[in-house]
Amino acid sequence: MSADKVIDISRETVMLILKLSAPMLLASLVVGLIISLIQTITSIQEQTLTFVPKLIVTMLMLVLTGGWMMTSLSEFTTELFSGFGDYIYESTGFIGYIRSLL
Repeated sequence: MSADKVIDISRETVMLILKLSAPMLLASLVVGLIISLIQTITSIQEQTLTFVPKLIVTMLMLVLTGGWMMTSLSEFTTELFSGFGDYIYESTGFIGYIRSLL
């Protein structure tokens, strides 16, 4: 497998991770900012106040986007595994050496 192919697969993997984690992280960020503003306005300095709303919103986003996340992940995995034979045969390492002996 060439270095370019490894870089491409790595880039696709990182982009998929960012795409799949973004909805939950952004929702949690927005809720945290809203709760922080409310705490600042009302002068409530309770550290654990943001935990429960963030947890609820994160779980809600997981329920809402879970199907899309699983579809995206399974498509990526299928694409990666379907090209597995090509990755092996492109290699010029040990397999290429064995072929040259035969």
